[in-house]
Amino acid sequence: MLILAGLFGGGGAGYGLSNLVVQLAALAILAMSYEAVRSFFASAPRAMIALVLAALALPLIQLVPLPAAIWSGLPGRQLVAEAYGFAGGHTWSALTVSQARTFVAFIGLIAPFTVIALGWSLDCEKRQRIMAVLIGLGMLNLVPGIAEALGTDGLSLLYPASAKPGIMFGLFANRNSTGLFLDCCLLLLVALPVAKRTALGTLGKLLVAILLTLGVFLTQSRSSIALLILPASLAAAKAITGYAKTSTFTFATISRAFVAAGLASVVLIGLIPMLGETRLGTIADRFEQGDGQRSLIWEDARFAAQRYWPVGSGMGTFDEVFQVDESLEYISPRRAGRAHNDYIELAIEAGGFGLAVVLGWVAWIVFAAWRAVLTPQRWTALAGAGILVAMALQSTLDFPLRNQTMLCLAAFALLLIAPPRKLEPVSNGEPTS
Repeated sequence: MLILAGLFGGGGAGYGLSNLVVQLAALAILAMSYEAVRSFFASAPRAMIALVLAALALPLIQLVPLPAAIWSGLPGRQLVAEAYGFAGGHTWSALTVSQARTFVAFIGLIAPFTVIALGWSLDCEKRQRIMAVLIGLGMLNLVPGIAEALGTDGLSLLYPASAKPGIMFGLFANRNSTGLFLDCCLLLLVALPVAKRTALGTLGKLLVAILLTLGVFLTQSRSSIALLILPASLAAAKAITGYAKTSTFTFATISRAFVAAGLASVVLIGLIPMLGETRLGTIADRFEQGDGQRSLIWEDARFAAQRYWPVGSGMGTFDEVFQVDESLEYISPRRAGRAHNDYIELAIEAGGFGLAVVLGWVAWIVFAAWRAVLTPQRWTALAGAGILVAMALQSTLDFPLRNQTMLCLAAFALLLIAPPRKLEPVSNGEPTS
């Protein structure tokens, strides 16, 4: 499921056929995995189940038809009511102002639900294998991505609409999502345990980390570059904790460390020319720039949120309703498309209930992560928490959870911090796991 999402799910709402591959696969996998889904609902924490069901129910509730006397009186429905009036009279209609877009939003939740439901039954060793698979997907992004960054046309191999010379997109249509995915892969790489520490294994891990970091810089995504502090902090914490447990240092240990560090430095020096002086200057210039038109979009988006508060306009409808409230002095040749702040966009689309669901997830994540840190799987739990923190931070400036790949990655991160599943008794009275 994660491999399919990683290969085909990075395009967002503008690439429906690619998303369809992921969603049909999710439906097929769910249809063949009744026992895994039943196990999730039987043994997962009740709070987690409630939040999953609330997230799935949100767009479905918005699709329920309502009498004209009710929906026409909801906030922000005046224009819809006038349109129905011109068409010959009012009729039953859903809470959302665009049923098609809200239904698409619901379908987009099937793949991450599949990851949660099936992943819940996996033990720690299998989840660690999935971590390695995700790191492999991060490396796979570098194959087309470096060709895009070093090319002159700047055409994304999968999503040609994202044409920006010298920028790496990889398997995504949005460079911010590419950079964030690589940040998350770095977090998983730091937390991934190794069966036996060797100089070659350490060097291999450092080489992968350097390549993923190089990929983040090639995206020229300011938020993703800034979020590199999360995997760096996790690596430093793990190293300090590891050295603190070792009371003696042998000559062989010190020698291996110096050899690995020296080889990694040579590799890094060899890769720096790929960035180039011009590209490094471009990255530095981007950090000196402001937020572009984001603040202008936020100003109008906040007004739109007030118009539809507290029920919202319907999931997936931002691009429809924002045009009504966009200020004439802020209009540009390009449409905003997104609010570039997922919290404001959620307030517009889902109102108070949507924000309540988000606060519920935040509370559960904090509680679950705190408990998981006290277990032997603390580093994988910290990596999962770091992934969710990175997504939450980038959501203040962008829309990372608006594509299937990042939604499925977020679902897997929830599994990394979830408490161990309960034992299920069998007929002979012995636990199954």
